[in-house]
Amino acid sequence: MSTPPTVISDAHATWEHPSRGRVGMLCLISAESAIFTIFVVAYLFYIGRSLTGPAPKDVLHVPVFFTACLLSSSLTIHFAVKSLKNTKVGAFALWWFLTLTLGTFFLAGTAREWRHLIYDEGLTIQTNLFGTTYYSLVGLHAFHVTVGLVAITTVLLFALLGYVRQEHAERVDVLALYWHFVDAVWVVVFTVVYVIGR
Repeated sequence: MSTPPTVISDAHATWEHPSRGRVGMLCLISAESAIFTIFVVAYLFYIGRSLTGPAPKDVLHVPVFFTACLLSSSLTIHFAVKSLKNTKVGAFALWWFLTLTLGTFFLAGTAREWRHLIYDEGLTIQTNLFGTTYYSLVGLHAFHVTVGLVAITTVLLFALLGYVRQEHAERVDVLALYWHFVDAVWVVVFTVVYVIGR
């Protein structure tokens, strides 16, 4: 009794190189994560070691609204990229603008908090160890938010001028990856500064 012939499939899985932009952004995020880790560890190490006041519990107020704004911007930028991939350029511009608005609200909230701490509470980067580590960590994050907002504003201007199309979705997605990173870092910073540190 003969055995049935073995069927060999001709289908071969094709492997595509990841985009250079995505690889570059992931490398940048890895490097920036290492930097943030150093600042977070320094903040945790120096909690409660200040010889003079003020202390975190005396001057810090939890920025719930502004945190909600920043975290919501991860959703809006996701919907923006999804819209562009589906050739809905108008919807993309709207979601992108909302992302810019939410990010700007967050940055304005950080500036408002700093103004209160400096002028009302007398806390500067030179006041004590808390001031030094606080402004260093939160300032580093604010810098990254600012860079992201500049990039988002640039893309929005190009979109309003009609230069952003579906074929640019991959590049826009790479920028969205950076913005998601900024949001994720804030979750860590928020937990360290406003939950553990108080």
